[in-house]
Amino acid sequence: MTLVWKLLRQHISIPQFAGFFLANLVGMAIIMLGIQFYTDTQSIYDGEDTFMKADYLIVNRKVGAMTTLTGKSNAFSPADITDLKAQPFVQQVGIFTPCAFDVRASFDIEGFANITTDMFFESVPDAFVDVSSDTWNYHEGDTEIPIILPKNYLDLYNFGYAQSRGMPKLSEGIIGAIKLNIRISGNQKQALCSGRIAGFSSRLNTILVPESFMQWANREYAPSQTPAPTRLILQVNNPTDDRIATYLQQHNYETDQDKLKASKTTYILRIVTAIVMTVGLIIAMLAFYILMLSVYLLVQKNSTKLENLLLIGYSPAKVSLPYQMLTVLLNALVLLIAVAVLLLARNVYLDTFQNLFPQMQVPSLWPSLLIGGVLFLFVSVLNIIAVKNKVMSIWNRKD
Repeated sequence: MTLVWKLLRQHISIPQFAGFFLANLVGMAIIMLGIQFYTDTQSIYDGEDTFMKADYLIVNRKVGAMTTLTGKSNAFSPADITDLKAQPFVQQVGIFTPCAFDVRASFDIEGFANITTDMFFESVPDAFVDVSSDTWNYHEGDTEIPIILPKNYLDLYNFGYAQSRGMPKLSEGIIGAIKLNIRISGNQKQALCSGRIAGFSSRLNTILVPESFMQWANREYAPSQTPAPTRLILQVNNPTDDRIATYLQQHNYETDQDKLKASKTTYILRIVTAIVMTVGLIIAMLAFYILMLSVYLLVQKNSTKLENLLLIGYSPAKVSLPYQMLTVLLNALVLLIAVAVLLLARNVYLDTFQNLFPQMQVPSLWPSLLIGGVLFLFVSVLNIIAVKNKVMSIWNRKD
């Protein structure tokens, strides 16, 4: 083994390995930083609302003066829904199902007055709600209903009602721990149950319950009524597609423009991240090629001496080991320095982000670290196999 190491040191080309090291470092750092930057910026858009993905749009008909005066329905017909599903920019369409029964809710804040209010419920297909199935489900006979509330409802209470009445302000965590007393009635029946706040949404302007509960409750408390949907939720391929705005305008539909802009921003961010990561991957591939070329040249220069080592009894595995260790150590060093670069760069832009968005939740580093580890293993395994094949070709040549 010592002889092999001596041969290796005699013919190492420092410029070649330095070129590989720098190119691989740049490629690895770009890929890891791109993934982490996307993860961090995505949390700005979704940090307050993890219940709805960015490529979902909520659509309703415009309500004008003539609609009110003529009493014309603003509900979507089956033909409208079918036409939407047929549009090339739409992946799937979900229906907001409204409740056709009365809902009244109350809760107590210890030391203060009891709060009671009329409510309404809506539901969408569970596929559109990004909540764990363990916390977002309802089975007939359950006495607890999971509920998602609009975040602006909490803001109205804290900065309007509570402030004017001298009542305490409530955080999302406190509200989530409070059990609502829900009374539903209709069809000459009524039932009492409790409501559990599953979370708050900044994208949904409704009180959302599981679709299974809504189907059961409408069937039980309003069997003669089939509420027509007045709002739809769309999953679109590309929120920046101009055909979306054109179609909505032509059919007198509307959606929240701020949410549409946020969806477009997120989509553009995905494209930019993909481009940056592609550039990083190309650089990393070129670095891998430089390394393999350097190792091949190194082995070729030593081919006669390596062949002599094989003839005197060294196995191909022992002859290959120093070259393989060299490549793996270089790859490991690249990964460690890339992680250091990632941490330094992330600290710089996170300070700016947190000043602009104080509510931002800092995501984990695991996505970028995992990708970096996968790239390290992938490149190292390819290097080991390539070196082994090259030495084996010398071994076969001696035969």
